[in-house]
Formats: sequence, C-alpha cells, structure tokens
Amino acid sequence: MKSVSREKLEAELKGTTLRVYITMLKLSKPVGVRELQRIMGFRSPNTALYHLEKLRRLGLVDKNIEGEYLVVREAKVGQLLFFTKIGSLMVPRFLFYAVFFTVFLLSYLIMEKPNLYAILASGLAAAFFWVETIRAWMNKIF
Repeated sequence: MKSVSREKLEAELKGTTLRVYITMLKLSKPVGVRELQRIMGFRSPNTALYHLEKLRRLGLVDKNIEGEYLVVREAKVGQLLFFTKIGSLMVPRFLFYAVFFTVFLLSYLIMEKPNLYAILASGLAAAFFWVETIRAWMNKIF
C-alpha cells in the first residue's frame, strides 16, 4: 500500500469519488463493481470501476482475489474530519462532547447545590456542542 500525501487525498477525494468511499465505509464489507453500480445508481459499471480504481490508486481500497474492493485505510479529509465511524454509522464527532456536557449538567443539578456559574458554563458548553452536532448532521453529504 502506497502512502499518499494529505494534500493529494484532499484534492482527489471529492464529489462522486468521496460518495463512493463513504458508501464503502458504511458497508464495511468487500464490494464488487456491479454491486457498487447498483448501490450508487450508476448507469454503467465502468463508472463504478473508475471510482474504485481511483480509490485504489490513492491507497484507500484494495482489490481481493475475487475482484471485490475493500476499504483498507480511513482518510479523514473534508467532511469526514467531523464524523466518527461506529459500526456502520457515521456520527458527528461533536455528539460525544454534547452528550458528556449534558450528562454532566444533569448530574450536577441532581447531586449538588446549584451554583449559577457552574450551571451557566456547562449549559452553554452543552448548547454549543448540540448546535455543532446538529449543523454537522444537517450539512453531511452522505
């Protein structure tokens, strides 16, 4: 597997190629050219093959002996920087911080005598991370 610079990945991994890559990340299994063509709604298997070979040249996918392609490396470029893969789900990275500050705020309100500054600080942090989580989710391309 060859090492490709981050700049080259950012330049090459966009548009339909990025959508193909994200679809393969979600599938988490080897996928053939015709199967990818059907999943992506391409008119021709050559379109799927073009994008798969482009991903292979970038070192992100590899071809097995059955002729199927499998993701071998995760690239964090573009919108993928703001998402984390959990199983077959892609969730906004800010979700973990939003949940943490929300649980912290609720636990604090239940266990301690309320302090206005602590409530304000954790409430603002929770609100900020929930807004960023929702923005990332609404602007996702997949």
